[in-house]
Amino acid sequence: MKLNYDKAQLEAVVDKVAERTMNMDMTWDWPCGVAYYGITEAYEATGNKKYLDMVKERVDELISLGLPDFTVNNCAMGHVLLTLYKETGDETYKKIIDDKLDYLTNHALRFGDHVLQHTVSANNDFPEQCWADTLFMAAFFMLRAGVMFERPELVEDALNQWYWHIQYLQNERTGLWYHGYDNIAKDHMSGFYWGRANCWAAFTMSQVAHILPQCYLYPKYLEIVGSLNEQLAVLKTLQTENGLWRTILDDPESYEEVSASSGIAAAMVLKGNPLHIKYINKAITGILENISEDGKVMNVSGGTAVMKDREGYRSISKRWIQGWGQGMALAFFGTVLNYEKFTGDGAL
Repeated sequence: MKLNYDKAQLEAVVDKVAERTMNMDMTWDWPCGVAYYGITEAYEATGNKKYLDMVKERVDELISLGLPDFTVNNCAMGHVLLTLYKETGDETYKKIIDDKLDYLTNHALRFGDHVLQHTVSANNDFPEQCWADTLFMAAFFMLRAGVMFERPELVEDALNQWYWHIQYLQNERTGLWYHGYDNIAKDHMSGFYWGRANCWAAFTMSQVAHILPQCYLYPKYLEIVGSLNEQLAVLKTLQTENGLWRTILDDPESYEEVSASSGIAAAMVLKGNPLHIKYINKAITGILENISEDGKVMNVSGGTAVMKDREGYRSISKRWIQGWGQGMALAFFGTVLNYEKFTGDGAL
């Protein structure tokens, strides 16, 4: 079995999603960070320099307007900066990358075994709480930067974030991830298996083997392998007939949510397990059916805190275009187009 998709069709969809994304008025924060990460993934997958040029123009404009105080969430903008620096060598990007890394290493709030507290503003938003979101916004960024700039302390810090987020957030019995953990109360708050939390975990864990040279020599990487294997094994059983995953994964009355579905399916591509091919193929169809004619990724839930109850998650609006939906769909399509790179196989 191989992935079933039309390359020309997929590249055309990538193009209209990228164009629609760049028409959004996003500022320097995590929605923009995830969206522009997706644009850079479109560039990496297609080699179309148009994507690099248009994201560079917008990032340069945002820099000229001035940057906000750093938070864990807005460190997601580090991803696009890494690609821009790699492609242009412009030290402006390197300076902001270094400032973000200094913030994460020396100033960001932490607890326990140096675990990053999730922050969304300059305030102490969620005292001693870790959220799965931090893995994309900070750990994944630190790993990429640590490898790019040969800074082993950043690699170790990133791996430590995954290690402790696994301990705090993954249910060993089910393999699924909770949204957040409160280290003060020692609980998972409302305790739901939120779809996008599992997307952040699966997508970033599946990246480690492709980024970190000789990853098997790091004991904490082996924890990531075990965690991802268990998670994907259960996630495949929760895929809907439409090829998607729900905003509460194990709740049949929760709506299907496309950003989570994109990240979970991308993790399966990156993992390269042939047993996942049939699930990836279903996801390709399901996600493509949720792309509007003008490139909007539809049925993406709005920004979601750790909600108080099941109805809180079910009631989050999925009506509007969201940067994270655009970015994760582009990341998924990019992994599909790069399938040969991960497995040696191609599309039919």
